[in-house]
Amino acid sequence: MLAKRYLDTALELIQRLQDSQLGNIEQAAEVIAQAIADGHTLYAWGGPHSSLPVQDIFWRAGGLALVNPIFTHGLSLEVGPIYLTSFLERTEGAGREFFGQIGAEAGDVIILISTSGRNAFPIEMAMSAREAGLKVIGLTSMTYTNSVESRHSSGAKMYEYCDVVLDNLTVPGDAVLEDERLPQKVGPTSGWMGCLMLQALMAEVAERLVEKEVVPPIYFALNLDGQEEYVHYLDDLRRERGTKFGGIYSPRRKM
Repeated sequence: MLAKRYLDTALELIQRLQDSQLGNIEQAAEVIAQAIADGHTLYAWGGPHSSLPVQDIFWRAGGLALVNPIFTHGLSLEVGPIYLTSFLERTEGAGREFFGQIGAEAGDVIILISTSGRNAFPIEMAMSAREAGLKVIGLTSMTYTNSVESRHSSGAKMYEYCDVVLDNLTVPGDAVLEDERLPQKVGPTSGWMGCLMLQALMAEVAERLVEKEVVPPIYFALNLDGQEEYVHYLDDLRRERGTKFGGIYSPRRKM
């Protein structure tokens, strides 16, 4: 009954998440909402499996059109050979070079996701973002990252350069179910926990934008009928304020 054990563990994790991380989610939401209200831009990056939560909040019905995902060629799972993702993730200098091509500005916000937080690429993304004057929100596992050594020559971990840290509560190694019949643990949690946390974050951002008198552009499900006027509104917004990453700039940004 490993399926039941996994689901029971998932429910326990969700409760722990609510008990321990709600305050951090609210803090991160305020950082993002204030930046948007001030005319700044929201970016999100993760890789390789950590890109899944980023994908989940992008171009998603009920999601914010303000999300600008940053996908790194060579650090996404659809590009092989797959072992190259580990090589690139550990290569010093690559994260700094990549961040420099984004075009982010001081005052913008970037969400960075790395469960272990130990590899060079996410560490340098966080370093570079902080140096460029961005607010950095990191999604990681504090238990995991504190159980391993940094793979960057600085000896730092990603979370050390983050203004707000969201802990996905992942155990070292990610998998949570042990069975003596199996050669390794099964049942990773970091992917869906990351999705859950970012969806909660985006909902809180939407609420706080309304409180700041900013209308949050929210995607409508295109597989539903109706609301053609709203769909046209979003299409016009994307034409007027669309970014090269597929999201949009803040409604308050001067174009």
